[in-house]
Amino acid sequence: MQTVPVGEDLDHLELFTMGGLLSILWHGAADAEEVVVAVGGAAGGLLGPHDGLYHRLGVALAAEGRGLLRMSYRRPNDLDACVHDMLATMELAGRHGGRRFAALGHSFGGAVAVQAAAHLAAEVVPAVVTFATQSAGCERADLIGDRDLLMFHGDADVILPPMASEMVRMIAGTGELVLLPGADHLLRPAGPVMLARLLEHLPAVLAPRAASDPVGPDAQ
Repeated sequence: MQTVPVGEDLDHLELFTMGGLLSILWHGAADAEEVVVAVGGAAGGLLGPHDGLYHRLGVALAAEGRGLLRMSYRRPNDLDACVHDMLATMELAGRHGGRRFAALGHSFGGAVAVQAAAHLAAEVVPAVVTFATQSAGCERADLIGDRDLLMFHGDADVILPPMASEMVRMIAGTGELVLLPGADHLLRPAGPVMLARLLEHLPAVLAPRAASDPVGPDAQ
């Protein structure tokens, strides 16, 4: 692994593995306890949906003392490998102090986020956020039903219609689906709307909770 600082509160990591190169852009202090891990679609990528949402979110969260890791898959469109990559990225952040994670994924990455969360306890990954998710690969979304699930989908998406998110929410048995009028598969032009919602939502669901506090959509 090698690391190079590329900006204020932003490091570029390259992890060389037998299965390929894993690239990560790490926003915020390495020892942040509240960490967001964000992944792209079937082709990979680091910016996320409209207007470089992941970058803008990372900058804003870092300023609040939280971390965000933007991860580029070793083998895009290989679901099992991509889930492994996301879990490995969470483990890396955990070794530096990460304790509570939110899994974010766009399109194909929605299935990656759902599966990664399903592998870990709700206390570790209390939140999942999807953007124009596919339903394929989300067949066991019921395993994330005890945590917070927030879904964004454009009603003008001609690649994956909103029904895909509806199906995942139905399988999970929980969650909030935010339909974005006029937004396409990249969720254009809804970037500012999503950013504002996430900056309100993520700090609330990642905050430490007392043992008696509920986890998931019933938490106030």
